[in-house]
Amino acid sequence: MTPIVDLRSDTVTRPTAAMREAMWAAPVGDDVFGDDPSVNALQDKLAALLGFEAALFMPTGTQSNLCGLMAHCGRGDEYIVGQMAHTYRYEGGGAAVLGSIQPQPLAQDAGGQMALADIAAAIKPDDCHFARTRLLCLENTWNGNPMPASYLEQATALARERGLAVHLDGARLFNAAVATRQAGETALASARRIAGYFDSVSVCFSKGLGAPVGSALCGSRELIARAHRIRKMAGGGMRQAGFLAAAASFALGHHVERLADDHALAQRLAAGLHGIDGLKVRSANTNIVFVDVEQGRGPALLAHLKERGVLATGLIGLRFVTHLDVDAAGIDRAIEAVRSFFAQAVPSAPAAALPGAAVY
Repeated sequence: MTPIVDLRSDTVTRPTAAMREAMWAAPVGDDVFGDDPSVNALQDKLAALLGFEAALFMPTGTQSNLCGLMAHCGRGDEYIVGQMAHTYRYEGGGAAVLGSIQPQPLAQDAGGQMALADIAAAIKPDDCHFARTRLLCLENTWNGNPMPASYLEQATALARERGLAVHLDGARLFNAAVATRQAGETALASARRIAGYFDSVSVCFSKGLGAPVGSALCGSRELIARAHRIRKMAGGGMRQAGFLAAAASFALGHHVERLADDHALAQRLAAGLHGIDGLKVRSANTNIVFVDVEQGRGPALLAHLKERGVLATGLIGLRFVTHLDVDAAGIDRAIEAVRSFFAQAVPSAPAAALPGAAVY
């Protein structure tokens, strides 16, 4: 049977054989009591790698971001965030619903950047009529595009000048690090440099790094202590979580530099789709390729691909995501499947919503 080429997301990865061995061998305890050695080792390792005092292992990136926002902000406080940012648009409104934190969403450009002038104008005066603006939240990567260091520096400097803390939704921080590292810089050193702009960073292990579950929040000891209490309230206290932490630790040690392979495959896919009439390729700067399909033919293309064993998503245009379970042969199959669709004389369908899941 021909294997499926699953390009829906890098969340679909399976643990490698070596990762499974590391999970099987992991010493475990009870993390709610704070004595799971594998969890503690992961938290210490990640905090040291990214230059923070402490880290906290979480089941999901949504919970990691939520705990970070609630650790920074109290009831009646406000955070500034992009209109299309994951923490605002795709995490169920948790900051508002569970934290009573008011989001102040701002327009973003194609690279996900909020204008500095808009950020400055959105910061409320210290007046009882207004929510208290406490936090600026950025996201890196943004739709597969790494944020420029110049923007990170300027936006975080502006926030600090106005008394705000800064949080990074770094679900794909290591993809950004690989894509923007300087000459002679390792991916981990690049990630540490990016993280250095922020007071807290959430990173995900279950995307490009290939772990089955887990994210982590990094910050000061005081912030992580507050987040720990919030994690408990949110139901994130796990017991023998060391098996999962061991997978994340393995990923940090073995799967960061290889993200460059995923980026190369995304470029291969983009190059193969370039020039097809009826398609517009939007990005391939890390491991995500977005494609716009003309004349409302996106749903038909998705169905055509599925029939040929290629999976993609279509929430905000067609999205293809490369990862460690996809190889060059799979990418070539995907390209051929797309080309075969547009080679058919198929009448244009009326515009319709594309099926798909949230953008993570």
